[in-house]
Amino acid sequence: MTNTMVITLLYGSPLVVFLGLYVLKKKRQHKESEAFLQEAEAARLTEPASLHPVIDPVQCIGCGTCVSACPEHNVLGLVANKAVLVNPTNCIGHGACKTACPQDAIELVFGSATRGVDIPEVSPEFETSVPGIYIAGELGGMGLIKNAIEQGRQAMESISKKLPRKRAGGMLDCIIVGAGPSGLSATLQAISEGLNTITIDQETTGGTVAHFPRGKLVMTAPAQLPLVGAVKFTEISKEELMSFWMKVVRENNVKIQEKEALVDISGDIEKGFTVTSSKKSYQTRRILLTIGRRGTPRKLGVEGEEKSKVAYRMIDPEQYKNDHVLVVGGGDSALEAACSIAELGNSTVTISYRSEAFSRAKPKNRARIERLESEGKMTVLMSSNVTRITDDTVEIKITHGEKEKVIERKNTAIIVCAGGILPTPFLKKIGIEVTTKYGTA
Repeated sequence: MTNTMVITLLYGSPLVVFLGLYVLKKKRQHKESEAFLQEAEAARLTEPASLHPVIDPVQCIGCGTCVSACPEHNVLGLVANKAVLVNPTNCIGHGACKTACPQDAIELVFGSATRGVDIPEVSPEFETSVPGIYIAGELGGMGLIKNAIEQGRQAMESISKKLPRKRAGGMLDCIIVGAGPSGLSATLQAISEGLNTITIDQETTGGTVAHFPRGKLVMTAPAQLPLVGAVKFTEISKEELMSFWMKVVRENNVKIQEKEALVDISGDIEKGFTVTSSKKSYQTRRILLTIGRRGTPRKLGVEGEEKSKVAYRMIDPEQYKNDHVLVVGGGDSALEAACSIAELGNSTVTISYRSEAFSRAKPKNRARIERLESEGKMTVLMSSNVTRITDDTVEIKITHGEKEKVIERKNTAIIVCAGGILPTPFLKKIGIEVTTKYGTA
């Protein structure tokens, strides 16, 4: 054996082994990505909720840089050596994939060819087509916490710069509607600017985050929060994030008027706006809307729905200990709520859904429902609708073909997960231009 052959074997063998392991790893990753994509397609969960990447297959070289850059697990993957959005509904619009792509093969868009997403038109300063009314955060399409924080701060800076220095007597400088990440950031910025503002929220401080399931991990990124400075958390639980928000509120003497919903807006930038809430009316020079996209919870419209035992989301399953619970809905939020309560083992749980199958829910949630039903820990009523609610019972109509029957079940708590009425009609009513995006930026 010549020296050349010895050297080749000595240095070439590890390289061959390395290449072999690399190829095996890539094959495994491709297989996993294909499985996630097939699962999403089977469950018909193929429409991203908001901002998301579209990958140009011609430009994409399959390097996987975007997959590595994505902070979410198994959202992007490689299929047939091309980057693909394999779990669209879990995409939060981070945008790290576009930044990381060396081929500029990724565009961030709203909506798709088959499903439009309504986005209000705003200027670079976050002002809408109605002068004096601004929008920041999730309503404008930016659901990521870091982006929402930044937009809230920037929007309030823009408002402050444009406000005439002379104040009208008894008039607020700005009313902030919504106390999620964007609204809190805007409120802190307003305090730092010395502005006369109030912040209202139809529910509680924290916005959408406050209603995440207990223990849910919240993906975010380092951000600059007015009066607080650099916030350097990345992946924390819902409880940790809410604890942080509450600490910021206390330490900066932030006043949030909770359980106060926006009802109407009238007036203009010249004479000032009248903002009517569910509690009172306000006169203000500017308005900043930082409300979520889910809007007002959709109701059942049945007798007894106004009772205090009816809620429109589950915050903590423990609060339903020893209750007779009915969960209404067939999406992931309904299934997760029902399962979380049933798995505690100290309540009776029934889930009612108007259709014949949970076709909109993820396979893992459907599997949880099937397991709990087979174990006798849950009752599943398909093709059913609530018809009446009393203090200690609920009436449910079940339809099988042409046959109908109404049953009455003992009940102490009802959770309605029927989606929300989007704020788009309200925005259009007050004159804000809204564009429906079909896969465009």
